[in-house]
Amino acid sequence: MADRDQYLKQFKEQLDQWNKELARLQEKAEEAQADARLRYEAEIEDLRQRREEARERMKEMEQAGEEFWDDVRQRAEKAWNELDEGFRKAWSHFR
Repeated sequence: MADRDQYLKQFKEQLDQWNKELARLQEKAEEAQADARLRYEAEIEDLRQRREEARERMKEMEQAGEEFWDDVRQRAEKAWNELDEGFRKAWSHFR
């Protein structure tokens, strides 16, 4: 159970970090020219949707019984990886 608690703690900490990054991306988008701002806003909205999916997977992990833990954890990791990749892609466009 300690491993599960640690895993959930790390997941929550990463979600907090992504929330901070979303705020930074939003600031950059607001500073951009109008045409670039639209593209950035679309990427930011995609990241918000992915973040919500990751948040939902975290809730599932918190509620999952031991018999479903591995399945729920795998779905959460998939959402986590997709969100992480989305952030990498977004930051590459903002640089």
